[in-house]
Amino acid sequence: MRDSVYQGQVISFCLIVMYSYMSIYGNFHCFLLIYEYFIGMDTLTQIGQNLRQARQKAYPNDTLDDFALRIGVGRATLQRMEKGDLSVSLGKYFQAAALLGLDAPFHTLLKPTQSLFDD
Repeated sequence: MRDSVYQGQVISFCLIVMYSYMSIYGNFHCFLLIYEYFIGMDTLTQIGQNLRQARQKAYPNDTLDDFALRIGVGRATLQRMEKGDLSVSLGKYFQAAALLGLDAPFHTLLKPTQSLFDD
């Protein structure tokens, strides 16, 4: 039930955004916005799944409460993190990654790629 309510909210949000952007920027820009939104959602969902798997592997006897305490968040926040919730700050994900020994890639986030033509 909760998932269907969430999906309904996402669809409603998308329709409102599409209507607004179509009237301002045109159809193509609207398509790109929605595409980027859902690609981002897939990425966050995958990060949440990765976090859950890494947590269960590194601390198989920990409950959600135990691991949440280790990274300094509440149980509800950890649950949102494992779902890839947008409302959780990047710092919380970093705390979990650091505890799990997976924090090395964080320094490359948002780093522009170099091309052969760059100095």
